[in-house]
Parts: sequence; C-alpha cells; structure tokens
Amino acid sequence: MKSKKDFFPFLYILPAAIIVIFFRFIPILLSFILSFFKWTIKGPEKLIGLTNYIQLFNDPEFWQSLINTFYLVIFVVPITLILSLFFANLLNRTTKLSGLFRTTYFIPTVTSLVALSIVWKLIFGPQSGLMNHILGFFGIHGLGWLSESRGIFTLLFGAMGIKIPSLLGGPSLALFAIIIVCVWRSLGYNTIIYLAGLQNIPEVYYEAAEIDGASKIKQFFKITIPLISPTTFYVLLMTTITTFQVFSQVYLMTGPPVGGPLGTTKVIVYFIFEKGIDAQEFSYASAIALVLFFIILSLTMLQKRLEKRVQY
Repeated sequence: MKSKKDFFPFLYILPAAIIVIFFRFIPILLSFILSFFKWTIKGPEKLIGLTNYIQLFNDPEFWQSLINTFYLVIFVVPITLILSLFFANLLNRTTKLSGLFRTTYFIPTVTSLVALSIVWKLIFGPQSGLMNHILGFFGIHGLGWLSESRGIFTLLFGAMGIKIPSLLGGPSLALFAIIIVCVWRSLGYNTIIYLAGLQNIPEVYYEAAEIDGASKIKQFFKITIPLISPTTFYVLLMTTITTFQVFSQVYLMTGPPVGGPLGTTKVIVYFIFEKGIDAQEFSYASAIALVLFFIILSLTMLQKRLEKRVQY
C-alpha cells in the first residue's frame, strides 16, 4: 500500500490542474461539441453535423484571414528569432549597466498591449505620424501605413517601375505595420530567454576554440548555435503560438468594421471574434477556433519532431 507521502506531490499541482481543466480542457471540449450544432444566444437549436465545417472551407473570408495569419507568422517568427539572438549576444557581452539594458528590453513585454497599440497607431499616422517623418527625413514620400491595402512587394517593386502579380504582392502595408509591432513587443521576452541560454554555455568551450585558432564567427556557428538549440526551439514554439493568437493589435490599430483596409489585416482570431461576438454565430466561430487549434497543434508536434532530430 502506498504511503500518504506519495500523494503529497499531487496536492501541490492540484490548484494548477483545476485551472487547466476548467479553463482549458473543458472549454475545448465544449467548443468541439458546439461546432456540430446550430447555436444562438438562446442556446442550442438543432444538430447540423458538419455543416459549419463545410461552410467554413467554402468561405473566402476564412481563407483570407488564414493567409493573413500565415503572413504574420512567416514574417514575425524568423525576424524575432534573429533579432532576439543578436540583442542577447550584445547583452551577454555587456558588463556595465547590464541590468538597465535588460529592463529596457523587457519593458514592452509587461506594458499594457492596449496602450502600446494606441501609441503605435499614432506612430503610423498618415499625417503627423513619426514613421512618415522619419521617411521624409530620407526624402521618401509618406505612406498610408494602416490604411494601405497593397502588398509591400507590390509597393517596393512598383516604386522601381516593376509590375508583379498580385499573388506575389506579399502582406499589405497595414499588416506589415502589425508585424513590426508584434516583433517589437516580443523582442524583450525572447531576448531575455536567449540571454539565459547563452549564459549557461561554459566558457571552457570558447577558450578551447580560441586556442585552436577559431574566429568569433566560427565560434558562434560551431559552439553557440548548437548549444542553445533547446532555447531556440522553445522560443520558436512559443513565438509561433502567440503569433497565431494575435488579436489586440489588429483590433485596436486597424479595428472594426472589416479588419483593416479591404480586410487585409483580418487574422483568424479577429475572424473568430467577428463571427462569435459581432454576428453571434457561436457554432460557426467554434468551428473556426477548432481549426485554428488543430493547426497550432500540428505545427507544435512538427517542431517537437524536428527538435528531436536535431538533438539526436
């Protein structure tokens, strides 16, 4: 018979387990069930099976929001990883005022997202925005930013007199402004995580490499990158998940009624909000949420599999 002490560890995790079960697992299960019904504010009306999912995959708004979301992830994740590692290396080499620099980098992470979004909306203002003032200093004409629906590659090549197909136009300038905000906000947290990973690398490896005549660049790619690979996969995983869930920046900066110019900043979470809260199509919104859940789950499993291959 097991001793009572064997059950004590489970008591420690019980409060966290209750929170996860009631605020994670049960809502996911109820959302799955709800997606098979016609469900209004009055409650369930009738069982409709896969109708919501059939409607979903034939909805052009869903595909546009999904493409916008993938644009967001494709740009935000790699840029964040590269910049975070770069700044973490700078901080790791800094001996004076290191605490001040770390605090400065981390401030955006703990600052209200509502306040940050409003400030950035003013920065991207078409008339008196700081961003257009900076462009004007370099002799570049001001841009519409949050009101511009054309793709960034279309604008870039168009300025050079080159026409490209609309499919290759890239994310709209409005969505690119959201990308800048997402990268800026996540930079501090990921930098601190990378810094912790860098400081766990024993100095003896670098000393041995210097004795062998390895340059700083070679040390970085042969020692630093391999030894912080667990940190890299953690940052990659968390940044991917949080980027798929971006909502507040889109709502506050480009907001209702359509999610930016011609819907070019309407990401999938904003689409769920639009259908579930504005249109009160609860079952349809649940179906979208389940699709998003399985997309994130699939990407997470893929990244975990890649992590194991790299490690072994």
